[in-house]
Amino acid sequence: MDEMIKNLEEALLVSPDNLPLRRMLARKFAETGNAAKAEEHWKIVLEQQPGDRDAQLGLAQACYALQKYSTALVVLEEMAANNPPLEAMLLYAKALIKDGDLLKARDVYAEVLVQNSEMQDAELDAQFRQAAAFEAESSTAEAEDNRVERPRITFEDVGGMEAVKEEIELKIIRPLQHPELYKAYGKKIGGGILLYGPPGCGKTYLARATAGQVKARFINVGINDVLDMWIGNSEKNLHQLFELARAHKPCVLFFDEVDALGASRSDMRQSSGRNLINQFLSELDGLESDNEGVLVLGATNAPWHLDAAFRRPGRFDRIIFVAPPDAAGRATILQLLLRDKPTQQLDLQAVAKKTENYSGADLQALVDICIEQKLRQSFRTGVPEPISTRDLLEAAGKHRASTQEWFNTARNYALYANQTGLYDDILEYLRIKK
Repeated sequence: MDEMIKNLEEALLVSPDNLPLRRMLARKFAETGNAAKAEEHWKIVLEQQPGDRDAQLGLAQACYALQKYSTALVVLEEMAANNPPLEAMLLYAKALIKDGDLLKARDVYAEVLVQNSEMQDAELDAQFRQAAAFEAESSTAEAEDNRVERPRITFEDVGGMEAVKEEIELKIIRPLQHPELYKAYGKKIGGGILLYGPPGCGKTYLARATAGQVKARFINVGINDVLDMWIGNSEKNLHQLFELARAHKPCVLFFDEVDALGASRSDMRQSSGRNLINQFLSELDGLESDNEGVLVLGATNAPWHLDAAFRRPGRFDRIIFVAPPDAAGRATILQLLLRDKPTQQLDLQAVAKKTENYSGADLQALVDICIEQKLRQSFRTGVPEPISTRDLLEAAGKHRASTQEWFNTARNYALYANQTGLYDDILEYLRIKK
């Protein structure tokens, strides 16, 4: 086989435009398991003969073997629109499963079997049997709780926060994308991460984008989802949420205002609050259940109120400061907020300089002020009036940054209650030396 590949490569050097020769070489590479080389040659064939079905299927098979499922789906979706061969549809169903779209995969596979019952595939049958068994077990819980989301937003939809995204990439995304490396070192995938910073800076949005980035499920937990007036029910609710996340791995379980659920026990008088914290700590530790594949994200505006036990290894031991966006981030956020709205040519850099310490919520308020002003004008003229740089700058003069009060409080904790260095990022942001 190696000799044949060598002969074909030498022949291609003499005749690089010989497509039958290149097709043969691509197939030989695929047969020997060299999917990368097969992909390379099928792409060249398609460049010269766009829409060639044989080459499209070969490219999709190579990409699937290389775990480039998104690329394989793009090719297969194009084929699916033009009466494709059933072999391509089987691969399409498998790629859809890898992408997490089990329902569509099931429909595609069913259509294949309708056309030819002999095309039954053992791998797909096993996948759908497993899914059916799981659905039977969890249908009751699913009916009672529709909290599980599949976010479609990714980091591309998050303006600014480059340093934070880079840190999340390292601590969260890469472990989920390369589980074999972590397992080689005996490390589990998952754990807890605490996002803290002033309100309105996009902690919740960032958590949802993190789940979207790794194509994981997302469960957003608010205080009302856990707390209950009856003794013992809060702990039960918390346990059920963790069980829901474990049933939908990989999953991001996000607790907003986590300090309300995990406040310092030394400040509590009632035992019910302490019991809830103990339950929370037990769930994080995964003593009775496996938390691998469950990433617990917590967000708080007041990390100083969180019980210290939450920051121990294996719990919320990774802590990320989510600061207000920098100038470049503010310009990017404004660009996203003004997308699809009538505007003139805008100098967003000038607006960014004028909006120092603005949170993402402040920038949204700024745009809302401009829109309200333009709506008044549009009601008079009858046509949409475009937003100008001047409008944005004038609105910035009317709206004060909402983060200042938070930093006044945070500064005191960073200066006088920072023995562990937890708040060093706040000092760095405020340019205060320890």
